[in-house]
Amino acid sequence: MARKPDIELVALSKRFGDTVAVDSINLKIPAGSYCCLLGPSGCGKTTTLRMIAGHEEVSEGDVVLGSRNITHVPTAERGTAMMFQSYALFPHLDCTDNVAFSLKMRGIDREARRARALELLKRVQMEPFAKRLPAQLSGGQQQRVALARALITDPQVLLLDEPLSALDPFLRVKMREELKALQTRLGISFIHVTHSQDEAMALADLVVVMDHGKIEQSAPPREVFNKPASAFVAKFIGGHNVLPAAVARAKGEAAFVAIRADRMTVQPGVAPTDASSLAGVARSVEYLGSTVQVGIDVVGLETLSAIVPEARFDAAPVVPGQAVTLSWMPGDVHALGR
Repeated sequence: MARKPDIELVALSKRFGDTVAVDSINLKIPAGSYCCLLGPSGCGKTTTLRMIAGHEEVSEGDVVLGSRNITHVPTAERGTAMMFQSYALFPHLDCTDNVAFSLKMRGIDREARRARALELLKRVQMEPFAKRLPAQLSGGQQQRVALARALITDPQVLLLDEPLSALDPFLRVKMREELKALQTRLGISFIHVTHSQDEAMALADLVVVMDHGKIEQSAPPREVFNKPASAFVAKFIGGHNVLPAAVARAKGEAAFVAIRADRMTVQPGVAPTDASSLAGVARSVEYLGSTVQVGIDVVGLETLSAIVPEARFDAAPVVPGQAVTLSWMPGDVHALGR
């Protein structure tokens, strides 16, 4: 069996006039990986996806799939398929003909293409709805049809542009699980654009955090969360407090450090401040079920956060406006790069 190909972006750039949307990025996505491009609006993640798909012309650099440079290869001949945010189903075609459409464009006869479309609909649990029009489907069902349509050409890489953003929160989690299971079953690479940190963490083997057209960090999700490469990554991923190293009295050359909010301890009253504590005032208290999130104002710093297990909070509760001490273990301090 032939080895599935890696995908590599080499010094890839995209300019729109004087605006640099993607700035000479380098990235290697191992074959069979689930990769999430993550970042705020305007960071370049969707433009990167569109260049891989061939929907956006590359300004500089290369897109390489296995041993093939596909930078200037027509979209239909790249070995990639794209699933759009809007799903873009044809309203006048039933599910079967929607899925079979690309095979129709390739001249495959009606019986053969519809048989193949039904195979794909079965794979995404949509075979019972084969004769329905898109308007007769729920959002989650439309998404499954769009997935089947993208997969019918047997792509080596599936590209997904914010595929879950139109779904309600409950369905989003369910479809997230289904996407990961499908990718594992197919064994092909998925490259998924999202602005949701939770989505990227739950799905990805490789998280690529982007900002202003550059890659801030590319690593497995646990590494991105536990060892953010920069203050931007720590803040964007969430769940961290970013402090000047001098305030945290951390040793080393780093200007800033990150400390996970769930590694912080908050207690009422002002205890003597040492190398691992700060005095502040509780700003907010949010009950989150198994945990309680406490926002703390410390003079001269952005609002800090402690995520405390419910039982520990109940043993020493605090209320907004109350003086508190925030403390942490020195071993939980992570020095930031940039």
